[in-house]
Parts: sequence; structure tokens; C-alpha cells
Amino acid sequence: MDVHSLRDLAAIARGRRSELGLSQAELADRARVSRQWVSAFENGKPTTEIGLAIRLLDSLGLHLTVMEDASAPSPTAVDLDALLDRQRDT
Repeated sequence: MDVHSLRDLAAIARGRRSELGLSQAELADRARVSRQWVSAFENGKPTTEIGLAIRLLDSLGLHLTVMEDASAPSPTAVDLDALLDRQRDT
């Protein structure tokens, strides 16, 4: 499943919590976070700490995988020595 935003990740977690029949409080106990934190996360709070989000996902039996996007343009290498030489010559 592709995740393009924190809201996507939160929606996946909220859906999984519902599938498991867990309340926010029950999930909070499992993940060792507060119920308020679970609520804020599920609402897409932009300052969510990634470590806590991973712990919450783990509590739901979900795992986060990061993969390189093969369709993304690859970064162009920059020769810093040549760039500095050109700057010195001007």
C-alpha cells in the first residue's frame, strides 16, 4: 500500500484498529502512548513523532517499509572540486 502523507498512514492505522475491534484507549495501552496521542495521530497531526508512530503500527501488526521509487528521477552527481575550481577562476 502506498503512503504519500501522514494522513494516509493514519487512515491505514485507523482502519486496522477498527478491523481488530480496538478502541483508541486499548490501542494506546498496547502501544504505550496516551489515548489523546492516538486520536491526534489518527487525525493526521503533522508533528507526530515517527518513533511513536512506528510503535503504534507495530502494535497493530503493521510494518513500515521504505522503498526507492524507480520512476523518480535520479539525482545528478555534482563534482564539488570542479565547482570550486571554477569559482576560484572567476
